[in-house]
Amino acid sequence: MNFDNIKLDKGLYTTGKSFTEALESIDPSENYIGTELEGLDAFQRQLKRFDIKVSGRNSDPIEKFFRTTDSSVLFPEYISRSVTQGIENSSILDSIIATTTKIEGLDYRSVTTVRGDKNYEPSLVAEGAFIPETKIVTKDRLVSLNKCGRLLSASYEAIRFQRLDLFSVALKQIGAGIARTQLSQAIEILINGDGNSNSAPGISMEGDTISYSDLLTLWNTLSPYNLTTMIASPDIMRQLLALPEFRDSYKGLDFHASGKMITPLGAELFKSEAMPESTLIGFDKTCTLEKVEAMPVTTEYDKLIDRQLERAAITTIAGFSKIYDNACVKVNCI
Repeated sequence: MNFDNIKLDKGLYTTGKSFTEALESIDPSENYIGTELEGLDAFQRQLKRFDIKVSGRNSDPIEKFFRTTDSSVLFPEYISRSVTQGIENSSILDSIIATTTKIEGLDYRSVTTVRGDKNYEPSLVAEGAFIPETKIVTKDRLVSLNKCGRLLSASYEAIRFQRLDLFSVALKQIGAGIARTQLSQAIEILINGDGNSNSAPGISMEGDTISYSDLLTLWNTLSPYNLTTMIASPDIMRQLLALPEFRDSYKGLDFHASGKMITPLGAELFKSEAMPESTLIGFDKTCTLEKVEAMPVTTEYDKLIDRQLERAAITTIAGFSKIYDNACVKVNCI
């Protein structure tokens, strides 16, 4: 166990790995199994080394990161982790994506399937007969990747005595903003496709009020996929929660307790301002949307270490791709 003697420098941010991964290669967590430090990763052990408390009522002031040259190297990673936590706490992305693909570089072409017939399912094959074919091919167009982030600007002298717990709140709100932007991108892809002629097929309901019968039509249209998830615009969400089937005390129990909604059809229901007005989408979460991450939350480490904040960009690069074209259906109330 040598976490007390590791020399920390900015080079840990330039290895092609994340800061924590680079630190773990020097100080593996497996070496601490059975000790009081078990359960902490390499970054958390360094916080313990310099006695830096980043949360709780007794959290330390920001200046504690800058009391030594080594401890100052930890500050950008602290910011990245706080922003990432804000993304995770605020986003429904984990509840709507089927898989996340991490890539190196900015060019990525996803895959899709081409069926040899109109059937979705494998069929019984007589002896010597042709076996239906499904080809997996790369898509015609690259996944569109977008940089998202904020510029953090602050005077070190003005905030050096502020507690890290309070500072984390502001960083988590930056993360929440990134999460909303990425969700908006994901919904755009779900509805209009990713540029490979795969927009969601639509159902138009007569009238300006959605009914339970409309939801049954959605559920039926999605077959053979399962209706696992629905995202509604705020006006449609209000109408849904007013339906008798949604107001049933047993069905609404989780909503009353936690704000999470499970529909009478068993699908998880979310509200988003990113949805077009009077629109609802239903899809099979297990096979509809792929998140492509080219760069996780990254902070300009040079400026943060050398200049104690001042101005530093916090950014991430990601995009989305549809996997199965017909696994998402759009409902418009007209």
